Amino acid sequence: MDKMLGRKSYIAVFVLPALLIFVSFVLIPLVISGTYSLFEYDGIGKMKFLGLQNYIDMFTADRYFPKAVANSLVLVAASLLIQLPISLILALVLAHGVKGEKFFRTVYFVPVVISSMVIGQLWMKIFHSEYGLLNILISAISGDTFDYSWLSNSKTAFLSTVVPAVWQYIGYHLLIFYAGIKSISTEYYEAAQIDGATKWQTNTKITIPLLTPVIKTCVIFSITGSLRSFDLIYVMTGGGPNHASEVPATLMYNNLFRRGLYGYGSAQAFFIVIECLLFTFIISRIFKKSEQNASAI
Repeated sequence: MDKMLGRKSYIAVFVLPALLIFVSFVLIPLVISGTYSLFEYDGIGKMKFLGLQNYIDMFTADRYFPKAVANSLVLVAASLLIQLPISLILALVLAHGVKGEKFFRTVYFVPVVISSMVIGQLWMKIFHSEYGLLNILISAISGDTFDYSWLSNSKTAFLSTVVPAVWQYIGYHLLIFYAGIKSISTEYYEAAQIDGATKWQTNTKITIPLLTPVIKTCVIFSITGSLRSFDLIYVMTGGGPNHASEVPATLMYNNLFRRGLYGYGSAQAFFIVIECLLFTFIISRIFKKSEQNASAI
């Protein structure tokens, strides 16, 4: 009994610093933000209780917020349908052994460690209407001068930010998939090889089912990261032109720090948190049966 209590005390000592940081920088600000979201507050004057009116106004009185939510969902779809499949395919190729495996693994991960501010500036140069690499390539292929303004046109501004957002974190998910594949016992592959299974059958019947918990984690990271995306879009377009590339986080920033609408901005911030938690719960429920099947293999 004394040993158990001693072990628990040691565990508590090591867990306490992380717990204090979590409570101080996540939980308390979240509670404060949720409280402010129920009031009309400019950060200086008196707080006027509104109840859920700020949340109602987001979808009824604010003409930009529904569009911002739709943009974030487009980013979610791009992450799930483009980013994750590419990451998984590259991880499968690298994990099964290719020449220069370590080199490619490092190269794919480089964009992840580069600041989003730097990534944004890089892609702004690529999409620049006068000297951008994309227009230069199109001009070279077509033989005519092409000077399209990708970031200043409301039809293409947001999609131009989706491309670098998807590209930047391919290496992040690749590394997670790669580690998951490497952790799978080689006995499964040896048995499949004896039975004459092809690589396609091995990947679809063994690797991917056993990767279900890893895939669930990457899906959750991808969705929540897309829903709270801010820095890359803010650097490249600032939410423009004419609010065409707004996402909830950019609107929240403008309302909080430019317009001084602390109550309304806090409601938008809290909405992002609720949205992330809701999607996390849904994904966990969807993958629950698949995880049980994977553990039974």
